Amino acid sequence: MSMASLASSTTTLISSPRVLPSKSSLFSPAVSFLRTLPSTSASSSYLSSGFSRFGSHTCSSSASRRNFTVKAQADDLPLVGNKAPDFEAEAVFDQEFIKVKLSEYIGKKYVILFFYPLDFTFVCPTEITAFSDRYEEFQKLNTEVLGVSVDSVFSHLAWVQTERTSGGLGDLNYPLVSDITKSISKSFGVLIPDQGIALRGLFIIDKEGVIQHSTINNLGIGRSVDETMRTLQALQYVQENPDEVCPAGWKPGEKSMKPDPKLSKEYFSAI
Repeated sequence: MSMASLASSTTTLISSPRVLPSKSSLFSPAVSFLRTLPSTSASSSYLSSGFSRFGSHTCSSSASRRNFTVKAQADDLPLVGNKAPDFEAEAVFDQEFIKVKLSEYIGKKYVILFFYPLDFTFVCPTEITAFSDRYEEFQKLNTEVLGVSVDSVFSHLAWVQTERTSGGLGDLNYPLVSDITKSISKSFGVLIPDQGIALRGLFIIDKEGVIQHSTINNLGIGRSVDETMRTLQALQYVQENPDEVCPAGWKPGEKSMKPDPKLSKEYFSAI
């Protein structure tokens, strides 16, 4: 092969662009009533991107005091550590139509914001009434509860006016928000686009308006009020005691942990 041919071949190889798969080809699982998990390749891609986002600093040690609060980037909304997307919408409370604006709670209260698929269904009323029955306990923790679905306020009202024994809700102690435009569900990342309903997303938002906890259940799996309460209590404890962290299953009155290689031994030695 002549030097001119070799140079031409080398130039062709260098200048040829890499053909990368599009996002849609990686993340396009079919959505049914019970959504399937992403493919293995999609999961691997997600995990890889997650580790690369945190970088090598995750495992590196530092003499300076560490902040154990994750602050996500604005373009990653709605991840834990970000300001919660604000919204203003109609809601039903005490059998009346009211306006709810999320940002009005900033500086005043914590918020439990949970999404559910539809009114007049099956799992949903068990969750909604369970939160209502425990509402006073959330009030003692300076916390408001807000339920959200894509139904209209008229549907919410009809459901509230239906007795529990007939599959209704009866009177509730907190508002049910109407997300009829689906904009709230979309902004919190829980909307199933081709079905037009929300997954069972739950977000704990602190008094600064920052999302500190989130869980998303598939449509057929109800959530635990006990675990939501426990997580809220752990969050408030950590915020009041920034030099401590809460181990698995921590409940008020139990021993916390110092996030330090030496000081944490006090906790482990007592197990």
